Amino acid sequence: MDIRDAAPGDLPAIQEIYAHHVLHGLASFEETPPDVKEMRARLSKVSSAGLPWIVALEEGTVLGYGYCAPYRPRSAYRFALEDSVYVRQGHHRKGVGRALLEELIRRCAQLGYRQLIAVIGDSAHAPSIGVHAATGFVRVGTIRSVGFKFGRWVDTVIMQRPLAAGDGTLPGPLRP
Repeated sequence: MDIRDAAPGDLPAIQEIYAHHVLHGLASFEETPPDVKEMRARLSKVSSAGLPWIVALEEGTVLGYGYCAPYRPRSAYRFALEDSVYVRQGHHRKGVGRALLEELIRRCAQLGYRQLIAVIGDSAHAPSIGVHAATGFVRVGTIRSVGFKFGRWVDTVIMQRPLAAGDGTLPGPLRP
């Protein structure tokens, strides 16, 4: 499996992967899958901010993707990011999500960020909670019944992982 920066040519596969999660899962609270044009705009926004958006490939097929975006827009949150990782249906539990998450952690630490936040849809989403825990995240809370999808209330689990020195030292400048 290879991991590299996402490219515009990956967008149809990225959109297909995400659409499946939107339509059949609770990892995203979106209810209508965005089209390739919208995914292109999202990739552009993340990339133009100097943040990672990556894909995992095997024999030219995109098996999954992940990216990090600002946790919140206010300036005091500037050293915290939120991760998102999605794996192609049929390729779960093969290490794809973990490989993507580990690469995101490495890249974000190198950029000078200090905290990585996971907002996981559905408190019963054991695979996502497990891969985050395996890569150093700790569960810091559950927001109960914050979403309503597929005719039921859905929780979100908040997990957090320090990057580099975390809050052990004052931050330096963020690197582009």
